[in-house]
Amino acid sequence: MVDNIAGFFRELEPADFYLLSGVEQGMRFSEWVQREELPKYAELTTEEVDYRLDRCMRHELIERKTIQYEGYQLTFEGYDALALRTFAERDTIEGVGAPLGVGKESDVYEVQSFRPMALKYHREGYTNFREVQREREYTADRDHVSWLYTARQAAEREFETLEGLYPDVSVPRPVDQNRHAIVMEKLTGAELSHAELESAQVVGVLELIIDEMAAAYDAGYVHADMSEYNVFVDTDGVTIFDWPQAVDTDHDNARELLERDLENIYSYFRRKYPGETPESADLDAVADDIVRGEFDEMQAYLSS
Repeated sequence: MVDNIAGFFRELEPADFYLLSGVEQGMRFSEWVQREELPKYAELTTEEVDYRLDRCMRHELIERKTIQYEGYQLTFEGYDALALRTFAERDTIEGVGAPLGVGKESDVYEVQSFRPMALKYHREGYTNFREVQREREYTADRDHVSWLYTARQAAEREFETLEGLYPDVSVPRPVDQNRHAIVMEKLTGAELSHAELESAQVVGVLELIIDEMAAAYDAGYVHADMSEYNVFVDTDGVTIFDWPQAVDTDHDNARELLERDLENIYSYFRRKYPGETPESADLDAVADDIVRGEFDEMQAYLSS
């Protein structure tokens, strides 16, 4: 994806981006943009559109489909190129480095700036569009929703949440956002799923995670997708990431989602560290105290 784009990014000309922006504009109204509409959207002549289509097709920035008409849409590589260009014009990033993580709904890369940063591209909606459209509330009130809109809304939602949480909650520092992409602080340490905690650290790390969940609730948010895959652990503590599905604390299901987050994290510690994690905990009481702003020490909720 991004590493492919970075290789020929400097070869792209301004008119190539006009064409890509034109396809992006047309996809607001139709999944596949008619070729005849592209001169209007891209503000290019018909001849220039033909030339730019060939160039962008060659670089796999767009794809073509013949239905009742010849239509075009952006690939994620094309959408990546548009966002990268914006970040470069803003001097947010200077170069793209190695992948940091590739998942079902996002790809993350190291980028160069005044310090190493992370570039996260949301991929929601491209391969499992209908499923995402059902699950994510930010697409629920639109009749025509393209995967571009779904991915962009996820990025906007996550960036807005990070700005609301940082620095009071240990989350990646948000730097910039454009389209479906976020630039943020690069995390250090290890993902919780890969970390091997010493026996004496287990309950303490569990408590640190729940402390951050409580701080997030105080700031007005429930993560709503907590697991061992979105917590980083290092010598300075823990950092919680991946917030696009977060809900406000006044959401109808906020309490239920908070309880689910607590259960997910506690169950993980029980599975991986059964000897160090007590068999049961009063997670309902933990949730009650988080909601009241009274959560203190995890030890008080544990039973041996």
